[in-house]
Amino acid sequence: MSAITIEPTVTPRRRAFTPEDRIFVSIGLYGALALAIALPLALMFLWSIADGWSPPLVVPEHYTTARWAGILSDASLIRAAINSILIAIIVTFLTAAIALPTAWAMARFPFRLKRLVEIFILAPIIIPGLVVAVGIGQVFLLFGLAYSVTGVILVQIVGTLPLMIRLMTAALETIPDDLIHAARSLGAGTVGIVLHIILPLAVPGLLAGGLMSFIGSFEEFDKSFIVGAPVVETLPIKLYMYLDPYSMQLPLASIVSFILLLPALIVFIIAGRILRDDLMAAGMGKI
Repeated sequence: MSAITIEPTVTPRRRAFTPEDRIFVSIGLYGALALAIALPLALMFLWSIADGWSPPLVVPEHYTTARWAGILSDASLIRAAINSILIAIIVTFLTAAIALPTAWAMARFPFRLKRLVEIFILAPIIIPGLVVAVGIGQVFLLFGLAYSVTGVILVQIVGTLPLMIRLMTAALETIPDDLIHAARSLGAGTVGIVLHIILPLAVPGLLAGGLMSFIGSFEEFDKSFIVGAPVVETLPIKLYMYLDPYSMQLPLASIVSFILLLPALIVFIIAGRILRDDLMAAGMGKI
């Protein structure tokens, strides 16, 4: 009998990128960024300065800055902006204070059902925000926290706490146990270890979580609307008022959108310069 030779199948390898491919990759990336970011921003800006814009006009024929002047001199908008900034700052500090001991326990102490606790911590960002807002709103009504700044701060912490704990846990997991044991052997107490070792090494996680918490609070709408509106107004609630389907004011909504976007751009530029990519990736569950 003649032997049958079976040739092994060769899996075709993917072609590696070459320097000549860079221009096509760059065109694709910048084209996607233009469609996803630049085009909507350009349309928002045109709406904010358009003095009448209707089909079939591709761009407005007449322009005005009167709306910008009117919005920036609107006392209610200024009050909403101040509310948003102050609430975001308070939420950021309270979130950090609550998240630090929780993240330390999650990072350093093994215990049963730890995975279940992690899922429970992330539940507020897994469940749709409107569902969380309605449930918490009913509880706040019973305790007299609805329609108050305190209630808005507490309900926003529910949304910012999971991500802060996640980022802080990723940062605290990188602290070597040997460093803490060495400090204890040299006579350092718990307070000294926290102040001189844990907190300095946890600064990247605190910065990452703080920046994300500030933006999350500053741009949060559904929970703040259910708990605080119309007594407590923030910029996202003000934007919703301008987008009311019965009295939609797209030019004014575009201006408020730009005001909302500015702090987010500043924060993410800062984050890109001072924060480590591996920390953000670990905090988001990517490594």
